[in-house]
Amino acid sequence: MTHDNRATGTRRRNATNVGCASPVGIAVDRYRLVETVTIHDRTRRAKTGSGEDGRVRAAAPAGQDSAVRVVVLADTHAPRRWRVCPPRVAEHLRGADLILHAGDVCTASVLVELAEYAPVFAVLGNNDGPDVAAWGAGPTAELDLDGLSVAMVHDSGAATGRLTRMRRAFPGADLVVFGHSHIPLDESAGDLRIFNPGSPTDRRRQPHGTLGLLRIDSGRLTQASIVPVT
Repeated sequence: MTHDNRATGTRRRNATNVGCASPVGIAVDRYRLVETVTIHDRTRRAKTGSGEDGRVRAAAPAGQDSAVRVVVLADTHAPRRWRVCPPRVAEHLRGADLILHAGDVCTASVLVELAEYAPVFAVLGNNDGPDVAAWGAGPTAELDLDGLSVAMVHDSGAATGRLTRMRRAFPGADLVVFGHSHIPLDESAGDLRIFNPGSPTDRRRQPHGTLGLLRIDSGRLTQASIVPVT
């Protein structure tokens, strides 16, 4: 196992499906429960870890607000589109317990910057290079977020048949997060919800740059929204 320990977080290179960094330098190992992670400057603490099935787990601690607050990003395309964290994105990151990045980060320094706010989980996009992979991002991630089964992949394929395709790819998921198209989407069918936050920095033909906000409480997705940041 190789670890790269720096002040802004720890990247784990031996797992192929999950990448995580925490602002206090605690790695998420696939096969063990890790220590409690302090969420930046607040007193609130959240626990992340994973079991023998390789699924990463995160839960809010007992005795505090039970909801896990997640900021979802994709397609930041640094440094061409993201030089430093945009102020309106940072406003949302300051309240996050976890950050998900659905790929096309383009430089690992973005993930290091995000990890200053909260633990980060990321997957590889088609424009991501070896530095993002070395940080710890893999092609997919499967997470247990306070009892909610969340999968993440960059490219979900064509719009036609997407829900069926994602159910086939992630049969146990309650929510699949993806990116690639830069088109915000929140769609459900049966017991599966799919969610694309859009891009906060490269809106293309969309009216605004956007990100996603999730609120998860005791295994339930109690809030999901896509909010403009440009």
